[in-house]
Amino acid sequence: MLKAELIEKMKNNLGIDISSILLPVKEIDMQRWSVVACDQYTSEPEYWKDVENFVGDSPSTLRLIFPEAYLEIETEEEKTARISRINDSMTTYLNNNLLCEYKHSMILVERTFKSGAKRHGLMLALDLERYDYNKGSQSLIRATEGTIVDRLPPRIRIRENAQLELPHIMVLIDDAEKTVIEPLVKKTGTLNQLYSFDLMKQSGSIKGWLIDQEDLIENVANALLKLADKENFKSRYKVNDDYGVLLYAVGDGNHSLATAKACWEKIKKTLNENEFKVHPARYALVEIVNVHDSGLVFEPIHRVVFNANYRHLLDSFITYYKNRGCNAEITYGLEKPNTSGHAIKFVTEEGFGYIIVECPLYNLDVGTLQNFLDAYIKSNNQVSIDYVHGEEITEKLGKRPGNIGFFLSNMDKNELFKTVILDGALPRKTFSMGEASEKRFYLEARRIK
Repeated sequence: MLKAELIEKMKNNLGIDISSILLPVKEIDMQRWSVVACDQYTSEPEYWKDVENFVGDSPSTLRLIFPEAYLEIETEEEKTARISRINDSMTTYLNNNLLCEYKHSMILVERTFKSGAKRHGLMLALDLERYDYNKGSQSLIRATEGTIVDRLPPRIRIRENAQLELPHIMVLIDDAEKTVIEPLVKKTGTLNQLYSFDLMKQSGSIKGWLIDQEDLIENVANALLKLADKENFKSRYKVNDDYGVLLYAVGDGNHSLATAKACWEKIKKTLNENEFKVHPARYALVEIVNVHDSGLVFEPIHRVVFNANYRHLLDSFITYYKNRGCNAEITYGLEKPNTSGHAIKFVTEEGFGYIIVECPLYNLDVGTLQNFLDAYIKSNNQVSIDYVHGEEITEKLGKRPGNIGFFLSNMDKNELFKTVILDGALPRKTFSMGEASEKRFYLEARRIK
């Protein structure tokens, strides 16, 4: 049993709760249990049909999540029925004792990709009282991308009556000296391994170890406290007292964490002081990952626009930026033009080209493109957009009649924390932590009621 002082230190100073994590019992087929994040393959419902066929009648996180590929194509009645089935499945799994609880523990995760590269993380719960996704936030936990409040209602409908949360949220720490997670990785030979299996659809493999020893947990806490020290923070990022300490930057699952926050804000109004301190919905289960982990790769997130006249869209882009005092032009072909500004590659049914903006208004090319697309879609109601991982699927979808695909450049992951500290959240969907098959798979769970 952990000392009460250590538990309180982690809650009060680091916003961490490790009171409970749930895993499926040993008899469950883990490969069928674990499915990829619900916000992946949103333009490929066939992926999710394959998953459905593979899972069959086995207990699976597929029954506990809402794949977003269905959000746009299902009627309100179908969505309501799906959410009801999700809640019923949670109740069934709990009543049938399909989940085993680990108390006062973290789980060390090792994800191996098809390439052989490995990424490590640490499962724990973070305090939603220490998280603020609003612009200008100085909270301990912050979003790395703009949060679109209009995207939260369907997610809130799924969570608000759920007994469990299953996270695909990955939260980054900026631990250049590798003091938090990496010392645990060196000890895996002496730790209790909880799972080890191949993920479905050739998505690599995953292993997990229980971290319940007091000395190991205290080492993690002390290393995080050093990163959270105000003077250390000011020195590392060369900022003054006006900047609040940023310890946790939400890398994947910004909108999922924002949904958890919205649900908590509603729940906490009904609680007394003691309930407020201990209610499980105050916390959200996440995987902590070091931004300096060699297996963590930042990939650009591309855009595909559907049901659009691409010539009208490109002409509108030129007009949009000329009206804002920028030189903008279109070139056709695969050769990237020389420019000191932004050159954004696109593809249509007729081939490739570039949109060019000299002296851009925004620091990143994603800002240049996204600000235009937001305005264009607002005034062209028939047009829709999807955010796509990987150049191959962007080209495939972009070449279909009525579509246009845009390819965006990558950002340096080492600049992420300083950029968020100084400039605030990046434009939404600026980067992805790996391609779709490398995203977090649902595995661990936690009670929130």
